[in-house]
Amino acid sequence: MSYLVVNGGKKLNGEITNQSSKNSAEALLCASLMIKGPVTLTDVPQIEGVNRILELLSSIGVKISRSGTTVHLDASAELNLDKMDQHAAEVTRTSLLLLGALAAREKKYSLYKSGGCHLGERTVRPHLYALQKLGVNVVSKDCYYEVKNSQPLRASHVILYESGDTTTENVIMAAILAPGVTTVKMASANYQVQDLCYFLNSVGANIAGIGNTTLTITGVEKLQSAQEYPIMPDPIVAMTFISVAITTASNLTIKNCPLEFLELELYKLEIMGQKFIIKNERLSKNGKFKIVDVEIIHGELAALPDKIYGRPFPGLNIDNLPLFIPILTQARGRTMVHDWAYENRATYSLELQKLGAKITLLDPHRIWVEGPTEFSPADIVCPPALRPAVNILIAMLAAKGESVLRNTNVIERGYENLYDTLNKVGADIKEVKE
Repeated sequence: MSYLVVNGGKKLNGEITNQSSKNSAEALLCASLMIKGPVTLTDVPQIEGVNRILELLSSIGVKISRSGTTVHLDASAELNLDKMDQHAAEVTRTSLLLLGALAAREKKYSLYKSGGCHLGERTVRPHLYALQKLGVNVVSKDCYYEVKNSQPLRASHVILYESGDTTTENVIMAAILAPGVTTVKMASANYQVQDLCYFLNSVGANIAGIGNTTLTITGVEKLQSAQEYPIMPDPIVAMTFISVAITTASNLTIKNCPLEFLELELYKLEIMGQKFIIKNERLSKNGKFKIVDVEIIHGELAALPDKIYGRPFPGLNIDNLPLFIPILTQARGRTMVHDWAYENRATYSLELQKLGAKITLLDPHRIWVEGPTEFSPADIVCPPALRPAVNILIAMLAAKGESVLRNTNVIERGYENLYDTLNKVGADIKEVKE
């Protein structure tokens, strides 16, 4: 165990390079199970979430070697699902993606129920309804899912009960090796779903409609080896650094930002009076996404005239929504934040009150945020959710004086070398081992 000592109130300055996508990496690692041959993924973030997925895959028989941000996988050998690492499966919700990845490969197995962030009710029913259409039968037991793929996979017309990212990814993976043409309606078009689709097409899948809410998937007999596929940059981490810059009244340039998945967020900031420059437009290493550098310029902010809320792409990203809360504490006026997707996440924002934030909880989904706030230091335990935890760190960076942040493993699950990265642009964060 360790905790952070944050000496806040410092102006940051310089450039930060955005990391690769956590959610893309975890999905592509699971998708490697569909390929009976070598797979090489590059620009894989070195984070705890990825480590748990690699542990899970290794435990069932996938050969894995890693050199920095490059991961080599080979799932050619027969898998042994009985040896699954229970802890690795339970602590990351992404382990659910084995349901789709193994649909054409394993006839019968059990999958431990997964955790992840404690954000309220996160139903798996949409996964089960959709996969059943393709011939995957999943029965929920107390601590695990009993999976039976006794019948051959079949193409189908699938309407998603809920337009979730992992639900969409599961259906895509199951449909790819199902004979015939599958149509998926109400699909998520979020960044990690697109990255997964582009990767799968690069190894022989036939997915049409990438980036839209209707996908057409023509089944293929098998997928080919992947010599190299670079993971796309992470829009949520990019938004985190944007929030750091604005909340600490700093001038920072965030490099390697996937613009299409930040355009609305930047426009909302522009309406608030935030100044920024978008520059160096180019394509991502995998050639599929528009990448830019964003220079944040300190200025005075006014509260948004309307409530702010997340929605599926192309709306404001649901995971970027909480990262607006520290920003809104620095804006003149009052803004309503409506976090409709999760019951607990808005509640976690009340932890910022300990640092002086003026936040009023209206119900489990809505808060008022009033500014401007001058943060003061505090000693706080991270809530069990990634973005609310990093919000506390952001506020501590703005608070003059010494703060302590405990149980930070939830932050390390999604951010690569975050503390060192911030220290290089002028932050003062010390990690203390207990």
